[in-house]
Amino acid sequence: MDKLNNGADLLCDTLLANNVNMCFANPGTSEMHFVAALDRKPQMRCVLGLFEGVVTGAADGYARMAERPAATLLHTGPGLANGLANIHNAKRASSPMINIVGDHPDYHLPFDAPLTSDIVSLAKPMSHWVHRIPGADQVAACAAQAVDVARTAPGQIATLILPADAAWNETHAAVVLAPTSKFTPLDEQAVARVARALKGPGRSIILLSGRALRDPALTLASRVAQACQAGLLAQQSNARMERGAGRVPIARVPYAVDQALKVFAGVARVILVGAKAPVGFFAYPGKPGSMLPPECEVIELASSGMDSLAALECLADQLHLATTQAPVLHERLHPSVPAGKLTSDSIAQAIALHLPDQAIICDEAVTSGREFFAPSFGTAQHDFLQITGGAIGLGLPLAAGAALACPDRKVLAMQADGSGMYTVQALWTHAREKLDIVTVIFANQRYNILQGELKAVGALEPGVNARRMLDLDDPALNWVKLANGCGVEAVQTRDSAQFSDLLASAMRRRGPFLIEALI
Repeated sequence: MDKLNNGADLLCDTLLANNVNMCFANPGTSEMHFVAALDRKPQMRCVLGLFEGVVTGAADGYARMAERPAATLLHTGPGLANGLANIHNAKRASSPMINIVGDHPDYHLPFDAPLTSDIVSLAKPMSHWVHRIPGADQVAACAAQAVDVARTAPGQIATLILPADAAWNETHAAVVLAPTSKFTPLDEQAVARVARALKGPGRSIILLSGRALRDPALTLASRVAQACQAGLLAQQSNARMERGAGRVPIARVPYAVDQALKVFAGVARVILVGAKAPVGFFAYPGKPGSMLPPECEVIELASSGMDSLAALECLADQLHLATTQAPVLHERLHPSVPAGKLTSDSIAQAIALHLPDQAIICDEAVTSGREFFAPSFGTAQHDFLQITGGAIGLGLPLAAGAALACPDRKVLAMQADGSGMYTVQALWTHAREKLDIVTVIFANQRYNILQGELKAVGALEPGVNARRMLDLDDPALNWVKLANGCGVEAVQTRDSAQFSDLLASAMRRRGPFLIEALI
């Protein structure tokens, strides 16, 4: 096939030259020239999502594990709008992402065709950078800028609007390479201030997030905390944590306000390493928004854009940390096989028992999975990915992206039934791409988290109308049939021992498999 020289081909070539070789897509007519160009570029892996929220959620999961951006391909403003919830989650996760949004040519906009919309205004709240390509000759420069933005530490969202004529028009412009990404320079004065504070009176807590929750930085943070008799915590929501036996067993800031207030009661100072000062997930009548005592000092050692490991190494030098100072590491635990009626606790026990080494857990179990965290400190080593922006419907797409980034690692999706219905289409992508994902559906047949929130805001017991907005049992969802309809083999159980056997078998085989756990 002869090489074409249009803007769409130049866009593909520029992305590939900048090591962006994964494209999650749900295209429409305005993007057909880009689709045709992708067809001429076998180096680009193209993955179809049947809903834009699957596309953007998968790009998030891919970025978290591959540590580089994927491209998404979305159809005009409405297609972008369908994917915005998971772009919001990706932004909160600091995941690098390049959204390519097709649009009408400039000359067609005045006709106000049905799909005409203000894409810039739609994209801005969920993006760090939004740009409309002026024409085919500017495609490469604009694409390289998008790559540069996306790779800016710790990771950003770049949204590039591609008018149809910028894709189909001829161009002889050359590919442009984006600059190499760099961390924000460390603030040595901030490091010295933290070192002095840790030697001062009162209790300190070192609060970590981002790359500080990877094994090398986490181990060093534990050594520092031990030497200074400081507490060590992770932010409540984190993009990726390295966990398991032989690693530091770090707890997260509790979700519940009252529990979080108890954790920080009497704390003199909080040291932030890639984290934000803890606040309530929501506002509640009569409860504070900040989880810290009014007199608590907040000191930032490293912002999210800095190299947290380098910052901790610099801090260790300032503290003259002894090489003999050991971190706190968790031993390997071997739980027994659970028995009896299936519960959230017995599911956690079975996962801790059967999780293979170097698995990836994608957690959107919501309330049902909250008790999983502490019992899993002694499991096989794994990466733990969770919802970061609070917009539900991320779990199944996140697992798809993680599995595509790491095809040699088993992925476990812990998925609540209610939020799973937001992006159930992701199961089709699991099947089509033959992804090695075991999905566990926590099927309590209700929006359990909202029932808890109804009580938390001081509302009375739910009546008929409230229950009809919170229950999912009339009719009851059937995840086995839903999964089968998407091409995924599935089984259902309400027995703990049977669940354990099914999970063990699923972990030994390859390919997508779903267990509907009736709890």
